[in-house]
Amino acid sequence: MSTNPGPQHRTYTWQDPRLTAEAIQRLSGLEVLQGIGKGTLPTPPAMDTLAIEPVEVEPGRVVFELTPAGWHYNALGTVHGGVLATLADNALGACVYTRLPAGTGYTTQGINVTFLRPVTIDTGRVCCEGTALNVGRRTAYATAAVTDLTGRLLAHATTTCQIFPADGRQPARTRQHDAQDISPTA
Repeated sequence: MSTNPGPQHRTYTWQDPRLTAEAIQRLSGLEVLQGIGKGTLPTPPAMDTLAIEPVEVEPGRVVFELTPAGWHYNALGTVHGGVLATLADNALGACVYTRLPAGTGYTTQGINVTFLRPVTIDTGRVCCEGTALNVGRRTAYATAAVTDLTGRLLAHATTTCQIFPADGRQPARTRQHDAQDISPTA
């Protein structure tokens, strides 16, 4: 944290997220996230707000990083748990999204975060690795570990995500889908 007791200032920019939202109809989740990582699609504004950076993206796995700053702090002088929960939620959802086809969306149904150690500026850069454990037709389950760069576990999180067509319509199921146990959006 700054030694200056006066007001602190922070300025950041973000891009209109509509370009990324439009890409969801034509690109798979993996392709969307790879585009964000390469800079060909805008980063979600929530990630820009907290300075969460995508580092690795592959099918079923992502790594996001964050460098703790004074503006992440709570009144106790540590990084607010909500910041770490948001880091984890982004990684959890993204690892699920890497396994979804074009035109498919998801939302967090529930998230559980266990904090193991306080995080401060002195902790240094933190890493959150999300892994999709199961992605079904309507729900997915994923886990994430938040660590420092030495691998020390700082927090652990799990999520259940609901999967749905990105246009909001419920796809019609057919006997072929039921027999093959596949999603009509796949």
